[in-house]
Amino acid sequence: METKNVGPVVTSTGLAADQPATPPGDHPGHIRSLLRRRSLWLAGALLVVIACVFGYRWAFGKTKVVHVTAAVERGDVESTVVAAGIVQAIKYVDVGAQTSGMLQSLKVNRGDQVKKNQLLADIDPVLAKTALTAANAALENMTSQRSLKEAQLVLAKLQRDRNDDLFAHQLISANDRDITRAAYDVAFADVASLSAQMKEATAAVNTGKANLGYTKITAPMGGEVVSISLLEGQTLNANQQAPNILRIADIDTVTVWAQVSEADIVRVKPGQGVYFTILGDSLRWDSTIRQVLPTPELINNVVFYDVLFDIPNPKHELKIQMTAQVFIILAQAKDVLLIPVAAIGNANEGADINVKVLKTDGGVELRAITIGIKSEISAEVRSGLKEKEEVVIGEITAQGNATASALSARKGL
Repeated sequence: METKNVGPVVTSTGLAADQPATPPGDHPGHIRSLLRRRSLWLAGALLVVIACVFGYRWAFGKTKVVHVTAAVERGDVESTVVAAGIVQAIKYVDVGAQTSGMLQSLKVNRGDQVKKNQLLADIDPVLAKTALTAANAALENMTSQRSLKEAQLVLAKLQRDRNDDLFAHQLISANDRDITRAAYDVAFADVASLSAQMKEATAAVNTGKANLGYTKITAPMGGEVVSISLLEGQTLNANQQAPNILRIADIDTVTVWAQVSEADIVRVKPGQGVYFTILGDSLRWDSTIRQVLPTPELINNVVFYDVLFDIPNPKHELKIQMTAQVFIILAQAKDVLLIPVAAIGNANEGADINVKVLKTDGGVELRAITIGIKSEISAEVRSGLKEKEEVVIGEITAQGNATASALSARKGL
């Protein structure tokens, strides 16, 4: 019977049934070879891990410091007191009414330029004319009465003189003489009284004329009409108060009123240089302090003193009530060595301090310097540094931590 070959039979050991088993002597050597290979692989992996750990610690574990520096430059510096100020007219006048009546017409508008004695407004003259007419009538009445009394005085004088002569010749009694003397004295007193009343009536006439003239409001000075308080048709009562109609200001020259705190006013004196700017314009206006007012003003529990200085304003670019940022110059220097104030911390002018200077190899060194004039931004270096040298104004670590090197330098750290 033919037997069909159906292939090797695989046993549970994973070997073919007809394949001979591994000889017993070779199996331990094979195991040892596998172990050696695995040990070498583990050792290599461990070396790689160790190298990575040391590399990471070398690259990232060590703190790096980056120096923030600024170059020593040449320029100008000034020490100033900063204050807020208001632009005002150097001279102004409020034009009011000296007589009562309705404001009949205004001849000017805000912003108009006027000359001295120019007509500004009219007040209804009816009341003034009526008062003047009454005063003239009273004066005329007094004049007529005095003429009558003067005639009576002349008659009384004649009678007195005649009776004095008759009494001297003993032709009349003393009583008759005394009566004529008394009549003369009365007539004389009447004339004197009317003369006084006529002076009063004349004064009333003059007042009436003045009041009539006051109905024409004219400019007491030349300048610009900066405000108008009343409108046409309003009634003015000058007997109760002097109503203001408008204000004229001379703004060809303006005055800046700067408010300086009591902490700074001791350093401010007349004659010091000063400049200011206005909002929305970088133009610098220069002047000299004219006056420091002695009376303080209390604002939000802070004491301020007014400092005044004048500015020519021929083009009227500066307007009344403009806000001024004022800088009073205490000291200044030109074309000197400068460093940022961040490099010196809170050091005062004239102080000797230490700063950190960046060396060419990237390191830093402490350098003793002398500070001169100091502003809010820069400080003069009088000794210890050269132009274009780099001073350290701060330090930043790799983790982003900043340190104030300037303060450390001041302490000699």
